[in-house]
Amino acid sequence: MMRKLATAALLLLLAAPLSAQAPSALKMRIDKSTEANDPDDVPDVVITTAGSGFQVNTGPAAVVWEPAHTASGAYALKGKFTLQKPSGHNNYYGLVFGGRDLEDAKQEYLYFLIGQNGSFLVKSRMGEMVHDVLGRTQHASVVKPDASGKSVNDLEVRVGADKIDYVINGTVVHTTPKSGMTAKTDGIWGVRINHVIPGVLVEGLTVTK
Repeated sequence: MMRKLATAALLLLLAAPLSAQAPSALKMRIDKSTEANDPDDVPDVVITTAGSGFQVNTGPAAVVWEPAHTASGAYALKGKFTLQKPSGHNNYYGLVFGGRDLEDAKQEYLYFLIGQNGSFLVKSRMGEMVHDVLGRTQHASVVKPDASGKSVNDLEVRVGADKIDYVINGTVVHTTPKSGMTAKTDGIWGVRINHVIPGVLVEGLTVTK
């Protein structure tokens, strides 16, 4: 089954379950490009059931989550991300956590993303303002696309009492204190897939305490 979500609406609800193996009440928020030199060349975001999870093809950038998926205190959020085909230029995808008011103009969340060029980043979103916690950083732990164009990366965020570890394929690549821009970690978790990525398969998206 496939749901095609047009960008005419800023926020759309997948009313029907995608499958028994996929989140049953996914919501999506569109984040259109505002850069004239880097437009959303593809108009729609498409989500399909695939593997043991779901695949997102963008379109504009999208944050995808299930309202019941929240975490607080100390927890570990992890997921496996398979890039099915590289974008025409480097774009990012990965984990969202600490989400609040995702359906509102006062949205807040943190995100930890990787790019096909072997880099990663950590950012904070507050309303329409985006702040770099850590800018684009190259790291050998990021698996780049192979000759077929695919790559598989396991991402994890480990939220502790006073720090947050950011993990790629089992390696801690960065740590931030649980203060300042990364103080608010309680809330909704999900994924963010940036724009014009032909396909990212998301599997094993879970939180453990």
